[in-house]
Amino acid sequence: MNTYTINTELVSRLIKKQLPQWVDLPIRPVEKGGYDNFTFHLGDEMSVRLPRDEGHAPQAEKEAYWLPKLKPHISLPIPAPLAKGIPDEEYPFYWSVNKWIDGETLRYDNILSLNEFAVELSLFIKELQAIDASNGPAGGEHNYFRGCPLMVYDEGTLQALEALGDLVDTEKCLEIWNRAKASEWTREPVWIHGDIAPGNLLVKNGKLSSVIDFGIMAVGDPAIELTMAWTFFDEESRRVFLQAIGLDVDTENRARGWALWKALITYAAEDKESESAREAKRVIDVLLNE
Repeated sequence: MNTYTINTELVSRLIKKQLPQWVDLPIRPVEKGGYDNFTFHLGDEMSVRLPRDEGHAPQAEKEAYWLPKLKPHISLPIPAPLAKGIPDEEYPFYWSVNKWIDGETLRYDNILSLNEFAVELSLFIKELQAIDASNGPAGGEHNYFRGCPLMVYDEGTLQALEALGDLVDTEKCLEIWNRAKASEWTREPVWIHGDIAPGNLLVKNGKLSSVIDFGIMAVGDPAIELTMAWTFFDEESRRVFLQAIGLDVDTENRARGWALWKALITYAAEDKESESAREAKRVIDVLLNE
Protein backbone atom coordinates (compact mmCIF):
# COMPACT_ATOMS: atom_id res chain seq x y z
CA MET A 1 0.00 0.00 0.00
CA ASN A 2 1.23 3.49 -0.84
CA THR A 3 2.53 5.42 2.15
CA TYR A 4 2.90 8.63 0.14
CA THR A 5 0.48 11.01 -1.56
CA ILE A 6 1.42 12.25 -5.02
CA ASN A 7 0.45 15.93 -5.17
CA THR A 8 1.96 19.34 -5.83
CA GLU A 9 3.39 19.48 -2.30
CA LEU A 10 5.33 16.25 -2.81
CA VAL A 11 6.61 17.40 -6.20
CA SER A 12 7.70 20.72 -4.69
CA ARG A 13 9.66 18.96 -1.95
CA LEU A 14 11.31 16.58 -4.42
CA ILE A 15 12.33 19.44 -6.71
CA LYS A 16 13.71 21.41 -3.76
CA LYS A 17 15.81 18.46 -2.56
CA GLN A 18 16.97 16.96 -5.85
CA LEU A 19 16.70 19.63 -8.57
CA PRO A 20 16.99 22.94 -6.71
CA GLN A 21 17.77 24.88 -9.90
CA TRP A 22 14.04 24.75 -10.62
CA VAL A 23 12.78 25.39 -7.09
CA ASP A 24 11.25 28.78 -7.97
CA LEU A 25 9.11 27.49 -10.84
CA PRO A 26 5.36 27.06 -10.22
CA ILE A 27 3.96 23.52 -10.07
CA ARG A 28 0.41 22.56 -11.00
CA PRO A 29 -1.30 19.31 -12.06
CA VAL A 30 -1.73 18.59 -15.77
CA GLU A 31 -5.44 18.51 -16.60
CA LYS A 32 -5.21 15.21 -18.50
CA GLY A 33 -2.15 13.64 -16.97
CA GLY A 34 -2.82 10.01 -17.90
CA TYR A 35 -3.19 6.97 -15.66
CA ASP A 36 0.25 5.34 -15.44
CA ASN A 37 1.91 8.50 -14.15
CA PHE A 38 0.90 11.58 -12.22
CA THR A 39 1.94 14.55 -14.35
CA PHE A 40 2.55 18.14 -13.28
CA HIS A 41 3.49 21.33 -15.07
CA LEU A 42 6.85 22.69 -13.93
CA GLY A 43 6.83 26.30 -15.05
CA ASP A 44 5.64 26.76 -18.62
CA GLU A 45 8.17 24.63 -20.49
CA MET A 46 8.59 21.43 -18.46
CA SER A 47 6.58 18.62 -16.89
CA VAL A 48 7.21 16.26 -13.98
CA ARG A 49 6.09 12.63 -14.24
CA LEU A 50 5.85 10.34 -11.23
CA PRO A 51 4.88 6.68 -11.69
CA ARG A 52 1.61 5.86 -9.95
CA ASP A 53 2.82 2.70 -8.20
CA GLU A 54 5.37 -0.10 -8.26
CA GLY A 55 3.82 -1.68 -11.36
CA HIS A 56 4.46 1.49 -13.35
CA ALA A 57 7.78 2.33 -11.71
CA PRO A 58 10.11 0.99 -14.47
CA GLN A 59 8.74 3.52 -16.96
CA ALA A 60 10.71 6.58 -15.85
CA GLU A 61 14.11 4.90 -16.08
CA LYS A 62 13.27 3.28 -19.40
CA GLU A 63 12.13 6.56 -20.94
CA ALA A 64 15.16 8.43 -19.60
CA TYR A 65 17.49 5.90 -21.21
CA TRP A 66 15.77 5.17 -24.52
CA LEU A 67 13.95 8.32 -25.62
CA PRO A 68 17.14 10.30 -26.32
CA LYS A 69 18.24 7.40 -28.56
CA LEU A 70 14.91 7.22 -30.43
CA LYS A 71 14.28 10.96 -30.76
CA PRO A 72 16.74 11.67 -33.63
CA HIS A 73 14.98 9.08 -35.79
CA ILE A 74 11.42 10.41 -35.31
CA SER A 75 10.10 13.34 -37.35
CA LEU A 76 7.45 14.32 -34.80
CA PRO A 77 8.32 15.82 -31.43
CA ILE A 78 8.47 13.17 -28.71
CA PRO A 79 9.19 13.67 -24.99
CA ALA A 80 12.71 14.76 -24.14
CA PRO A 81 13.81 13.83 -20.61
CA LEU A 82 15.73 16.70 -19.02
CA ALA A 83 16.45 15.16 -15.62
CA LYS A 84 15.79 11.98 -13.65
CA GLY A 85 14.79 12.07 -10.00
CA ILE A 86 15.86 9.27 -7.69
CA PRO A 87 13.96 7.35 -5.01
CA ASP A 88 14.09 8.71 -1.48
CA GLU A 89 12.26 8.40 1.83
CA GLU A 90 9.28 10.41 0.56
CA TYR A 91 8.81 8.75 -2.82
CA PRO A 92 10.27 5.28 -3.57
CA PHE A 93 10.55 5.34 -7.39
CA TYR A 94 12.54 7.06 -10.10
CA TRP A 95 10.73 10.04 -11.61
CA SER A 96 11.45 12.43 -14.45
CA VAL A 97 11.38 16.01 -15.67
CA ASN A 98 10.59 16.41 -19.37
CA LYS A 99 10.32 19.21 -21.88
CA TRP A 100 6.64 20.20 -22.17
CA ILE A 101 5.10 19.55 -25.59
CA ASP A 102 2.16 21.73 -26.62
CA GLY A 103 -0.86 20.27 -28.36
CA GLU A 104 -4.44 19.15 -27.85
CA THR A 105 -5.30 15.56 -27.03
CA LEU A 106 -6.71 13.85 -30.12
CA ARG A 107 -10.47 14.16 -30.64
CA TYR A 108 -12.65 13.65 -33.68
CA ASP A 109 -13.43 17.35 -33.79
CA ASN A 110 -9.87 18.68 -33.76
CA ILE A 111 -8.46 16.90 -36.83
CA LEU A 112 -8.97 17.92 -40.44
CA SER A 113 -9.57 14.45 -41.84
CA LEU A 114 -9.69 10.92 -40.44
CA ASN A 115 -8.03 9.59 -43.59
CA GLU A 116 -5.21 12.13 -43.43
CA PHE A 117 -4.72 11.46 -39.74
CA ALA A 118 -4.55 7.72 -40.47
CA VAL A 119 -1.64 8.32 -42.85
CA GLU A 120 0.10 10.68 -40.41
CA LEU A 121 -0.11 8.09 -37.62
CA SER A 122 1.09 5.31 -39.92
CA LEU A 123 4.20 7.35 -40.77
CA PHE A 124 5.11 7.66 -37.08
CA ILE A 125 4.62 3.92 -36.54
CA LYS A 126 6.76 3.05 -39.57
CA GLU A 127 9.53 5.45 -38.48
CA LEU A 128 9.57 3.86 -35.05
CA GLN A 129 9.69 0.35 -36.49
CA ALA A 130 12.60 1.30 -38.77
CA ILE A 131 14.89 2.14 -35.82
CA ASP A 132 17.48 -0.48 -34.89
CA ALA A 133 15.83 -2.60 -32.19
CA SER A 134 18.64 -5.10 -31.62
CA ASN A 135 19.40 -3.93 -28.07
CA GLY A 136 15.93 -2.75 -27.08
CA PRO A 137 13.96 -4.10 -24.10
CA ALA A 138 11.84 -7.12 -25.02
CA GLY A 139 8.17 -6.94 -24.12
CA GLY A 140 7.28 -8.54 -20.80
CA GLU A 141 5.90 -7.85 -17.37
CA HIS A 142 7.41 -4.34 -17.35
CA ASN A 143 5.06 -3.25 -20.16
CA TYR A 144 2.11 -5.55 -19.58
CA PHE A 145 3.36 -7.92 -22.31
CA ARG A 146 2.83 -5.54 -25.22
CA GLY A 147 4.74 -6.98 -28.16
CA CYS A 148 4.45 -10.53 -26.78
CA PRO A 149 2.31 -13.43 -28.05
CA LEU A 150 -1.39 -13.05 -27.24
CA MET A 151 -1.54 -16.34 -25.36
CA VAL A 152 -0.43 -14.48 -22.25
CA TYR A 153 -3.96 -13.04 -22.07
CA ASP A 154 -5.86 -16.14 -23.19
CA GLU A 155 -7.21 -17.04 -19.75
CA GLY A 156 -8.37 -13.50 -19.02
CA THR A 157 -10.10 -13.22 -22.39
CA LEU A 158 -11.98 -16.50 -21.95
CA GLN A 159 -12.99 -15.54 -18.41
CA ALA A 160 -14.34 -12.21 -19.66
CA LEU A 161 -16.37 -13.96 -22.36
CA GLU A 162 -17.81 -16.36 -19.78
CA ALA A 163 -18.70 -13.49 -17.46
CA LEU A 164 -20.39 -11.52 -20.25
CA GLY A 165 -22.52 -14.45 -21.39
CA ASP A 166 -25.29 -13.32 -23.75
CA LEU A 167 -24.17 -9.67 -23.68
CA VAL A 168 -21.81 -10.43 -26.60
CA ASP A 169 -21.75 -12.91 -29.47
CA THR A 170 -19.39 -15.42 -27.86
CA GLU A 171 -19.01 -17.54 -31.00
CA LYS A 172 -17.92 -14.61 -33.16
CA CYS A 173 -15.62 -13.31 -30.45
CA LEU A 174 -13.95 -16.71 -30.19
CA GLU A 175 -13.45 -16.80 -33.95
CA ILE A 176 -11.59 -13.49 -33.82
CA TRP A 177 -9.62 -14.50 -30.73
CA ASN A 178 -8.62 -17.95 -32.03
CA ARG A 179 -7.54 -16.47 -35.36
CA ALA A 180 -5.45 -13.91 -33.48
CA LYS A 181 -3.76 -16.61 -31.39
CA ALA A 182 -3.00 -18.77 -34.42
CA SER A 183 0.04 -16.78 -35.54
CA GLU A 184 3.10 -15.10 -34.03
CA TRP A 185 5.53 -12.45 -35.24
CA THR A 186 8.39 -14.44 -36.80
CA ARG A 187 10.51 -11.56 -38.10
CA GLU A 188 13.03 -9.58 -36.08
CA PRO A 189 11.48 -7.65 -33.16
CA VAL A 190 10.70 -3.99 -33.89
CA TRP A 191 10.22 -0.96 -31.66
CA ILE A 192 6.69 -0.46 -30.40
CA HIS A 193 5.18 2.46 -28.51
CA GLY A 194 2.76 0.05 -26.83
CA ASP A 195 -0.08 2.46 -26.09
CA ILE A 196 -1.06 4.27 -29.25
CA ALA A 197 -4.37 5.77 -28.16
CA PRO A 198 -6.03 9.20 -28.36
CA GLY A 199 -4.75 10.23 -24.93
CA ASN A 200 -1.15 9.85 -26.11
CA LEU A 201 -1.56 11.61 -29.47
CA LEU A 202 -1.39 15.40 -29.68
CA VAL A 203 -2.88 17.56 -32.41
CA LYS A 204 -2.07 21.03 -33.75
CA ASN A 205 -3.78 22.74 -36.66
CA GLY A 206 -5.81 19.62 -37.37
CA LYS A 207 -2.82 17.31 -37.76
CA LEU A 208 -0.86 14.85 -35.63
CA SER A 209 1.78 16.98 -33.91
CA SER A 210 3.34 14.72 -31.27
CA VAL A 211 3.27 11.27 -29.70
CA ILE A 212 3.78 11.15 -25.93
CA ASP A 213 3.95 8.67 -23.02
CA PHE A 214 6.38 5.98 -24.12
CA GLY A 215 6.26 4.28 -20.72
CA ILE A 216 5.37 0.83 -22.05
CA MET A 217 7.57 0.89 -25.13
CA ALA A 218 9.50 -2.27 -25.97
CA VAL A 219 10.67 -4.31 -28.93
CA GLY A 220 8.57 -7.17 -30.23
CA ASP A 221 5.48 -7.86 -32.32
CA PRO A 222 4.04 -4.62 -33.81
CA ALA A 223 0.44 -5.90 -33.82
CA ILE A 224 -0.42 -3.89 -30.70
CA GLU A 225 0.31 -0.68 -32.65
CA LEU A 226 -2.63 -1.26 -35.00
CA THR A 227 -5.50 -1.35 -32.51
CA MET A 228 -6.52 2.26 -33.29
CA ALA A 229 -7.89 0.80 -36.54
CA TRP A 230 -10.87 -0.49 -34.56
CA THR A 231 -10.89 1.71 -31.46
CA PHE A 232 -10.81 5.10 -33.25
CA PHE A 233 -11.00 5.00 -37.05
CA ASP A 234 -14.13 4.46 -39.14
CA GLU A 235 -14.38 1.88 -41.90
CA GLU A 236 -12.72 3.97 -44.62
CA SER A 237 -9.93 5.44 -42.47
CA ARG A 238 -9.32 2.00 -40.95
CA ARG A 239 -8.60 0.69 -44.43
CA VAL A 240 -6.35 3.69 -45.17
CA PHE A 241 -4.47 3.20 -41.87
CA LEU A 242 -3.84 -0.52 -42.35
CA GLN A 243 -2.85 -0.13 -46.00
CA ALA A 244 -0.47 2.72 -45.17
CA ILE A 245 1.31 0.65 -42.53
CA GLY A 246 1.44 -2.34 -44.87
CA LEU A 247 1.83 -5.23 -42.43
CA ASP A 248 0.64 -8.75 -43.22
CA VAL A 249 -2.84 -10.18 -42.64
CA ASP A 250 -1.70 -12.31 -39.69
CA THR A 251 -0.39 -9.22 -37.89
CA GLU A 252 -3.68 -7.44 -38.53
CA ASN A 253 -5.52 -10.44 -37.08
CA ARG A 254 -3.37 -10.33 -33.94
CA ALA A 255 -4.14 -6.61 -33.70
CA ARG A 256 -7.84 -7.46 -33.76
CA GLY A 257 -7.12 -9.85 -30.90
CA TRP A 258 -5.44 -7.11 -28.85
CA ALA A 259 -8.37 -4.76 -29.44
CA LEU A 260 -10.90 -7.47 -28.58
CA TRP A 261 -9.05 -8.53 -25.40
CA LYS A 262 -8.98 -5.00 -24.01
CA ALA A 263 -12.62 -4.33 -24.91
CA LEU A 264 -13.84 -7.61 -23.42
CA ILE A 265 -12.03 -7.30 -20.10
CA THR A 266 -13.16 -3.67 -19.78
CA TYR A 267 -16.77 -4.44 -20.63
CA ALA A 268 -16.82 -7.39 -18.23
CA ALA A 269 -15.34 -5.41 -15.34
CA GLU A 270 -17.17 -2.08 -15.60
CA ASP A 271 -20.68 -0.90 -14.82
CA LYS A 272 -22.45 -1.47 -18.12
CA GLU A 273 -23.83 2.08 -18.09
CA SER A 274 -20.42 3.67 -17.59
CA GLU A 275 -18.71 5.54 -20.40
CA SER A 276 -15.80 3.08 -20.46
CA ALA A 277 -18.16 0.09 -20.75
CA ARG A 278 -20.17 1.72 -23.53
CA GLU A 279 -16.96 2.48 -25.42
CA ALA A 280 -15.74 -1.10 -24.94
CA LYS A 281 -19.04 -2.45 -26.27
CA ARG A 282 -18.76 -0.13 -29.28
CA VAL A 283 -15.30 -1.56 -30.08
CA ILE A 284 -16.60 -5.13 -29.71
CA ASP A 285 -19.43 -4.33 -32.13
CA VAL A 286 -16.99 -2.80 -34.62
CA LEU A 287 -14.87 -5.94 -34.54
CA LEU A 288 -17.85 -8.28 -34.83
CA ASN A 289 -19.48 -6.36 -37.67
CA GLU A 290 -16.36 -5.72 -39.71
